[in-house]
Amino acid sequence: MNLFEKIFNYQIISRLDEAGSFALTSQERTWLKTMLNHPASLEAFTPETLSKLYQLLQAEPSTEIRGIIIEKAKSQERQVYHPLLRSIRKMIMQNRGIRLTYKIKHGGVKANQSGFPYMLEYNMVKREWYLQWYCTRNRSLMSTKLQNIVSVEETILTEDRITELKALMEHLLQQRRELAVIQVVQSYNTELSRILYAFSCFEKTVTYDEASDIYRVHVTYPADESEFLLSKIRFLGLRVKIEEGERLKSRMMESATKALARYESSSS
Repeated sequence: MNLFEKIFNYQIISRLDEAGSFALTSQERTWLKTMLNHPASLEAFTPETLSKLYQLLQAEPSTEIRGIIIEKAKSQERQVYHPLLRSIRKMIMQNRGIRLTYKIKHGGVKANQSGFPYMLEYNMVKREWYLQWYCTRNRSLMSTKLQNIVSVEETILTEDRITELKALMEHLLQQRRELAVIQVVQSYNTELSRILYAFSCFEKTVTYDEASDIYRVHVTYPADESEFLLSKIRFLGLRVKIEEGERLKSRMMESATKALARYESSSS
């Protein structure tokens, strides 16, 4: 692709983005039509949206994959899509309050807990959907598994109350976030795309020091996902090292020391 083709494609993509539209390739349309045959699509879309998608994709070929793909046995996974996702997301977008009834960790149920829903979050470690919300009764930040929610209904809040609760939630969540700086070892600069992909589920920015030819990945993450971040760093091995983040450094040193001690004792 020459320079003029790149400029032209960029202009098209920019205009589509400004109009709130995006282009789909024929392969993507075929994939979407195939995925609509999955039972989960009935819960993921409203009947009206599903009907419209069927109509738009009617002329597209559908790939039947069940007869050509054999999946190895594995442990049972929880469903990635949850039936409450659509209704709770709608409440968040419309700035509604909520009244929740949910199961608690050691048994029992908490009923009619009023609050404000802030965001839905998928935990990559536990493979569970969580609702981040503020409980107005206890005045505390809550993180509740969608799997544990027995019932949820919306309530109406004033504009002033919505603004106040949003600012409070942002402040509380910011307090729980931590920052780590991961340095890419210079000899592995050519693998930068692979390294960035490993951190794709985290908020991150990348800086480059031209004088030293060093890339640094600045990762922002929730404090309770530090072990998941460490698993990604261990997976990358010699390609990276933790430059900033004392708690991560300490945990990495602890696990490395235990591993060395185990192998030293077995070799003696």
